[in-house]
Amino acid sequence: MRMPIGEFLLTRLVQAGVTELIGVPGDFNLNLLEQVPQVPGIRFVGTTNELNAAYAADGYSRARGLSALLTTYGVGELSALNGIAGAAAEHVPVVSIAGAPPLYATEGRWELHHSMADGDFSNMLSSIGQFTAAAVRITPINAAEEIDRILHTAIREKRPVHIQVPSDISHLTIEVPDAPFDPGLPSSDPERLAAAADAVLELWARAQRPAMLIDQDADRHGFATALQALSRLTGTHYAQLGTGKGILSEHDPLFLGTYGGANSPTGVRLAIEDADFLLTTTPRFIETNSGSFTHHLPQQAIVDIGDQHVSVHGAEYVGITVSELLAVLVERLEDGSGAAAPGGSATAGDTAAGAGVASAPEAPAADVAGPDMPGPDAPLDHARLWPRMAAFVNPGDTVIAEAGTSHIGLSVQTLPEGVRYINSGIWGAIGFTLPCLFGSQLAEPERRHLLFIGDGSFQLTAQELSTILAHEQAPIIFLLNNRGYTIERWIMGMDAAYNDVADWDYAALPQVFKRDSAMRSHRVHTFGQLEEALAAAGAAQERGVGSFVELHLDAEDAPAGLKAFGPATARFDYGPRGPVNG
Repeated sequence: MRMPIGEFLLTRLVQAGVTELIGVPGDFNLNLLEQVPQVPGIRFVGTTNELNAAYAADGYSRARGLSALLTTYGVGELSALNGIAGAAAEHVPVVSIAGAPPLYATEGRWELHHSMADGDFSNMLSSIGQFTAAAVRITPINAAEEIDRILHTAIREKRPVHIQVPSDISHLTIEVPDAPFDPGLPSSDPERLAAAADAVLELWARAQRPAMLIDQDADRHGFATALQALSRLTGTHYAQLGTGKGILSEHDPLFLGTYGGANSPTGVRLAIEDADFLLTTTPRFIETNSGSFTHHLPQQAIVDIGDQHVSVHGAEYVGITVSELLAVLVERLEDGSGAAAPGGSATAGDTAAGAGVASAPEAPAADVAGPDMPGPDAPLDHARLWPRMAAFVNPGDTVIAEAGTSHIGLSVQTLPEGVRYINSGIWGAIGFTLPCLFGSQLAEPERRHLLFIGDGSFQLTAQELSTILAHEQAPIIFLLNNRGYTIERWIMGMDAAYNDVADWDYAALPQVFKRDSAMRSHRVHTFGQLEEALAAAGAAQERGVGSFVELHLDAEDAPAGLKAFGPATARFDYGPRGPVNG
């Protein structure tokens, strides 16, 4: 059948599960925007700028599994590039679409606005191509093939992709496939699938000290449910990297805690490093999740899984879709066929007395005990704030923690079941979380959303609060007002002016951005005021009303983890003879 190119692209997005196109209008993409109302199931949602749109698309994709971003050529594409690069670093699939100059102008090397006025129209595509799994400018000849290819690439590789749509082709009709887009992965080679399952189960069955180490790819590829089942079926304990927080239950008796090399609790470190069978999900060790590269995984008996790769004790099994492998492992363990894993059908309630089940290692240091809560007039401090914040989180919430103080404060807290925890643990761009909050709520409006963000980070992307309010979303936003970059103060310049930010009247902003906003604000200086604000915010949220809670903290106070992280970062960044805080 024939269909206009723009409508075909939008239809394919809908078939892939995308119902919102997030972005900023520009003259080269207005033709595509005019076609949005013609395609059932998708709408355009505007943001205040392209960087925020990219962050919002990231948050949307973490909830839905795919998102779509719309910008215009050059100025829009490059403004969004930081967010696209962050999605690449964090393995988040985003379909970035940019309206481009008309095809005749690019082929004729015309000197145009939004370009370098030199006739070169390859530079934007090549720049963005460094941070995407695929980048292409479509034409009427290649559009049908390239649109499907690029969508499959995003879904399979869990990376952003980029499409330039010349402004003069969107309404041209082309022949398109009759069949709807199929986002599914290809099936496995049957023999390789069976062989890999045999190898994994055989290795697992021989183990006396099996363990799992979970990182963010377990979430991106949808492995969490199967991995949780495998842990319980085999009685295998598991730990998470800091970049894999909350993907598997933090309340299961088989959960060990967070592994971070030398920074791990003793029991967690021994369980992972001394395992005689270790299942990993392609962990990526950076300085912040590895204890400054002090991690040490066993050299033998490692099974590593990704989206389409399986390595078993160094042997590579190709032609396998790993979600199918995990399903086979669960099925064989449940019905008792094939090789049995440790303890046969051990469950989370089984103890070391169960045959073949490794005894539980030394319990990790308690994460959430914290000091006793102070009296109502006591000023806020980080040591007692974060355990209280963790207790405020409900099962099934989405918790978004800004890189820096908020993430460090929350990362050591045990969160309830079913919480989606969002953080830019690898890219670490500050300001990411406020627009991310908007995108995540677009994708999952039924979930309660909590945002924890510092004042310095908030100032980078503050205008997206207006979009949140315009769409009448109802998050609970906790803003840490410590008058600057506390994480940087602990790295360098505790009293330096470069770590200060202007002290805005943050709690007034909901009504500044939307005069009739129902969002209620709370200025909190003491623990008594905190309790009042939490009670009010919880009640308001049940009525569909959001809250903005401004938490006033001392500029030099920080979570214990940050007080250790700062000096360690200074040593890493500046060397043993570099400057340190006085």
